Amino acid sequence: MEEYYRMAEVGILTENDKVELIHGEIIEMSPVGSKHAAVVDRINNVLKSLIKDRAIIRVQSPVLLNDLNQPEPDVTILKPSDNYYSESHPGPDDIFILVEVADSSLPYDRQIKLPLYASAGVPEFWLVNLEKQEIEIHRSPSKNVYKKIEIFQPDDDISCFDHKVNVRSLLGA
Repeated sequence: MEEYYRMAEVGILTENDKVELIHGEIIEMSPVGSKHAAVVDRINNVLKSLIKDRAIIRVQSPVLLNDLNQPEPDVTILKPSDNYYSESHPGPDDIFILVEVADSSLPYDRQIKLPLYASAGVPEFWLVNLEKQEIEIHRSPSKNVYKKIEIFQPDDDISCFDHKVNVRSLLGA
């Protein structure tokens, strides 16, 4: 982790580099397409209106899972913090929900990120499958898997912070 931050300090990595640290390796992130970006914005706006001041919502910002992993999920719903995590990136204990929006990144998100989030103890992970127009919600992490998985279609409602959210409103489908 120190080397990763050192690379940024000396200018090898800049804010313009779209990378994340996964299993100790610097991984270049895929370019974000317009549909992907629109769904991320929709999710952010819809959830922000529901959650209000009960959580902090971040878009494409790092979370610190451990010394070897600092991914940048598409949306992160965090426990409130007076300093908005200005002292350090939020860790697994600070996270309510992580969301990855997947089109071309679906195999990577399913095979690499999902087990990574489960092994870190992230309590809830949403995998938004743009191709199938569905949202998989993974709960109850155990080792590197989630024991509970639910799949929601566009006409379904998801419970989130004591509210019902229609999948279509998140996907724009």
